[in-house]
Amino acid sequence: MILNETYTLSNEATIPKLGLGTWFIDDDKAAQAVVDAVAAGYRNIDTAQAYGNERGVGEGVRTSGIPREELFVSTKLAAEIKDYDDAVAAIDGSITTLGLDHIDLMLIHSPQPWNDFRGGDYAEGNREAWRALEDAYKAGKLRSIGVSNFEQRDLENILQACTVAPHVNQLLVHVGNTPAELISYCQSNDVLVEAYSPIAHGEILKSPDVAAIAERYSVTVPQLCIRYTIQLGTVSLPKTANRDHMRENSQVDFVISDEDMDVLLRMEFQDYGEHTVFPVYGGK
Repeated sequence: MILNETYTLSNEATIPKLGLGTWFIDDDKAAQAVVDAVAAGYRNIDTAQAYGNERGVGEGVRTSGIPREELFVSTKLAAEIKDYDDAVAAIDGSITTLGLDHIDLMLIHSPQPWNDFRGGDYAEGNREAWRALEDAYKAGKLRSIGVSNFEQRDLENILQACTVAPHVNQLLVHVGNTPAELISYCQSNDVLVEAYSPIAHGEILKSPDVAAIAERYSVTVPQLCIRYTIQLGTVSLPKTANRDHMRENSQVDFVISDEDMDVLLRMEFQDYGEHTVFPVYGGK
């Protein structure tokens, strides 16, 4: 089963190939979502300071009935934090809010603040935030560290100055939006890519071309899209609070042919409808 499969990070830590994304899950519903996911076999839970649900996610982890060491919990440093002292305080804040003694993976959420996404130069601020993550990692507060939404130049900025290289880069990856060159660059530098929004925030469900391929495999469109990201060598992080969808999303133990992978890789799909108001979907 895919829920039992893992990748090994460059620091030898292991991370499950399939995880639960928690964006848009309210804090008062997050604990139950985590408990339900763990009951369904998930061991990888992803949240962020920006999601406003770290408290609920931590409660779900603590009350899941599964030993803490069997769960991989990720969170993200707010994109607006671009200095060392604020980053140190925010890292400790996440640990406190989650109510955990450590975090398995913490990421810089974006190389720019959200109100200037893909805009100005925050190279120095990112290096300072990274230094705070490195120190927390060396202190054992964080088991692994990484970045999110970082393009190659952003990664190079960190790699040129770091003492611990990023273990992960979490990116928008789905059928119709596959940054193949960036994924290849990350993989060549031992940076594991995590794919968020593998179902394109639900918009991919409207694609008749993707539906036709899914039908050939007798699977749903979400199952095809999740399997696609896993076959790219990425961690897949579909978001849902629905128990049935959690189970369905984990039923991806089939193989997409090389020919169909190539077709899916070459698809272009970037119409996120009403969701284009969010910077990551805005086409910048």
